[in-house]
Amino acid sequence: ADEVTGSMHMVHTDGQWVALDCGLFQGRRAESEAKNRAWPMPPKDIAAVVVSHAHMDHTGRLPKLVKDGFRGPIFATAATIDLAEIILKDSARLQEYDAKRINRKLEGTSKAPVEPLYSPEDVAPFRQMGHEVMFREELNVAPGITARWIEAGHMLGSGSIELKVHEDGTTTTILFSGDLGPGTLPIIRPFEPPRQADVVFLESTYGDRDHKPYAETIAEFEELIKAIVTQKGKILVPTFAIGRSQQILYHLALMFDEKAVPPFHVYVDSPMALEAGKAMVNHPDLFHPEMVEFQRRGLLPLDKKWFHSVPTPKESQALNDIDGPCLIMAGAGMCNGGRILHHFRANLFKDSTHVMIVGYQGHGSLGRRLVEGAKSVSIFGEKIAVRAKIHTLNGFSAHAGQGDLLRWFGAVAGARPRVILTHGEDNPRKALASQIQQRFGLVPELPRQGDVIEIVRAEHAFARSA
Repeated sequence: ADEVTGSMHMVHTDGQWVALDCGLFQGRRAESEAKNRAWPMPPKDIAAVVVSHAHMDHTGRLPKLVKDGFRGPIFATAATIDLAEIILKDSARLQEYDAKRINRKLEGTSKAPVEPLYSPEDVAPFRQMGHEVMFREELNVAPGITARWIEAGHMLGSGSIELKVHEDGTTTTILFSGDLGPGTLPIIRPFEPPRQADVVFLESTYGDRDHKPYAETIAEFEELIKAIVTQKGKILVPTFAIGRSQQILYHLALMFDEKAVPPFHVYVDSPMALEAGKAMVNHPDLFHPEMVEFQRRGLLPLDKKWFHSVPTPKESQALNDIDGPCLIMAGAGMCNGGRILHHFRANLFKDSTHVMIVGYQGHGSLGRRLVEGAKSVSIFGEKIAVRAKIHTLNGFSAHAGQGDLLRWFGAVAGARPRVILTHGEDNPRKALASQIQQRFGLVPELPRQGDVIEIVRAEHAFARSA
């Protein structure tokens, strides 16, 4: 509630607790650290977790939940389980790396050493605890609660989740949108409009605006690439390893194939992105028709003469000595950790550097400060001047804009559901709420973090969500 990280809803009915998602909070370290270590109730009391999709802000605390006592099933699509396992293993490595780095600085001080949120051994049970679900198939996830996933169009395997709660002789349908896609992504199928709901929890990440049309974004991207290559510039793209990385590679491969720009070296500096690419190939049934055509044209696998994987830290460091034109993609997408920080430290102060921001940057993140025009930033405790040119291409976003959010909700609005807006900062939430009220005559609720929402029907309180 009132932010876009740390997504987790707790549903309580007839003595059963079910968690919908279990995401990591990202942003300022001290604030996020406190939130990431707290639970609304003991994890051992949670009967099951249902997962909408694999991104860190929806799965990143699952190993912590297991570490702290959760032993129930984790329900998700097969693609989500495959991709989330990769994300969580990478996150565990980063947790340990960051803790060691901080503790080295604390040596000789009176401060207590930092403990990682979780470690690789806490990720190990995830695969065994994961229960694969099929889209549109209804299944029991806990006594009195069934769930059904429908395509959300946000990333491979992402779903909106329809919970049916059976209690005191009544049945209600609670629909969680999860993160919705814009319907224009070249790799992912578009979202499926919902059918029915008594209560809708709707994301509002971009509730206050629409993205630039995708075709215009691609045209802008191509013109930027051409100009920067002519200048022999170095392009840094902080990107989420799953989804956005493959999207950028897709368009670069097309540009090279169509001779829109002379080929140049592209470095995928993310072991996680490499693993994700391999995993995605295992789920061709979820591809958009454009991606199928891309494969048919023989553009996969990518030409290794120009597209390079960077598996080791040593190879990553060597990229600092490479001159442009080149493009380096590295995580994390919100610039709150990972290898992109090392590239920033080595390149942000150079006016020949170009940074392409292609995804949402959370409040307090380094990426948000760059977008807002910061003249200097702190990286690993070192003040770095920002002379690089910052380009924002929100049209690449995997999130639905206001128009698509309203289109998705419009499919179920006729049922007059109760509407709760989450997964959005205040201004976007309020703007979307205003549009829903104007168009559909419904007044959305805007909860704060930790709020309890009691859903009452026929004088029975049958579900609680916080």
